[in-house]
Amino acid sequence: MSVYTLNLRVFWPLVTCILSALLLLHHFILRGSEERGDGCSDQGPGAILLLKYVLAFALCYFFIRYCSPQTGSAKQGLHRVPEASGKPAVPKKELLEDHFERHVRLSPHVLGHSKAHVAKLVSELVRVGRVDVPPESSLAFRGDSVQIGSSYEEHKVGSPDCFDILVPLRLPRGLKLEPCRNAATQGGMPLITLETPRKAEWTRHHKAFTDTFLHLQSTAGVYRLSPDSVLRWFYSASQRCLSAVRYPFEQRCSLSLSLSEGQQVQLQLMPRSDYVCCHISMGVRLIPALPLGDNAFLVAAPRAQKGEDLWTVYFPRQEHRLLDFLKGKLPANSCHLKCLQLLKEVRDLGGQALDHQAGAEWKGVLSSYALKTAWLRLLLSTPPEAWEECHLVDRLEDLLRCLRDSLQARVLRHLLLGGDTGLLPESVTMPKLVKETVPSNLWAEFNPASLDLVSARLAYSWTHLHRLIRLGRPQRTALGRGVHCKHIDAE
Repeated sequence: MSVYTLNLRVFWPLVTCILSALLLLHHFILRGSEERGDGCSDQGPGAILLLKYVLAFALCYFFIRYCSPQTGSAKQGLHRVPEASGKPAVPKKELLEDHFERHVRLSPHVLGHSKAHVAKLVSELVRVGRVDVPPESSLAFRGDSVQIGSSYEEHKVGSPDCFDILVPLRLPRGLKLEPCRNAATQGGMPLITLETPRKAEWTRHHKAFTDTFLHLQSTAGVYRLSPDSVLRWFYSASQRCLSAVRYPFEQRCSLSLSLSEGQQVQLQLMPRSDYVCCHISMGVRLIPALPLGDNAFLVAAPRAQKGEDLWTVYFPRQEHRLLDFLKGKLPANSCHLKCLQLLKEVRDLGGQALDHQAGAEWKGVLSSYALKTAWLRLLLSTPPEAWEECHLVDRLEDLLRCLRDSLQARVLRHLLLGGDTGLLPESVTMPKLVKETVPSNLWAEFNPASLDLVSARLAYSWTHLHRLIRLGRPQRTALGRGVHCKHIDAE
């Protein structure tokens, strides 16, 4: 989107010339009417009057000519960052602070209201599907939920309208599933299969469950739990639970549940009245999860081929404990959350001009989880006092440098599965199964050429951040980045 800027050095001389021409035309018309009226011409007073007009406009022109650069530069300083000697005239810290307050920072009031409404609805939904005793031949809700993602970790950017929630499930009574590492895993996130013991008696006695949820493997007597079958059951069960709790909520907001093409169960809330005071349409991604032990969960692998029956590991409790541990060590005026939010903003600004394919690859490499992993690694390896508010630009530059070094090395190790000894506090415990896995590289699936392009564009985005902010500001404002609430409009 191109932005037109008025050039005052051209505008004011042009206006002066037009007005001078109009006054001259008016003078000659008036002079001609006087000559026709009395038959004589009085050139003396007319010439003096014309000279006065010319002198007046000359003085106005020179006054505007010499004053407009100062006023123009003062106005430009509020909206854009001019360049001098190849560097922004406005300090980068002021630029970042201004952009953060205007376009990145979320209102704690609006975010708090959104989380409260989502928590109330989801808690009612999983309560209805809860069973105290594990079913004999079916899955069931455990009755609780686990909040994950940036909205609950206080580094959300954009709009507070997207939430991710794990919904733990119960397996049938008597069913034993053994997690096994998949041999196809090559340095990326660990992929796991859930298999029954060889020649298990349970599968023969519960034929309906076996035919619906389990796939027989080539190995004699071994079945694997299918993530696709679990997801289809979860969607149907969520529909039934939503029907049971819909009425008290439907009076205030419209509810709908959908299964997207990416095999994700999405709960949509559309406000009708003052139920959501900020009137935000919210989407909640409900993720079925199986407990693995030590507060870890197994969820369906996102990019697995159909029929592979692969699961991957989530560590929400471990990450929450780690964030609480770091929060206790950092100073009260720490800038660590703002640093991560601004890093996401640099990513979003840097990718706004890319086409669909390049943009998908850009966001795939610099995913929110990859950025959070690099951010946590820097937090654990930097003294707490270095994260005071006055060091914001330095820490952001350190974070960008660490990302570029990792991109050039083609390796970003998973914080909890990276094989680092002594980096994590003792309070963060891991299941034995994942402790024995090969160190995980989050960028193992990307080719080196793509990582080089992302590294180069990331450096360009940081160097020309002032231009990207100026060009991207109208578009991002139009997308409703600032959400207002009637309860805080008077503040």
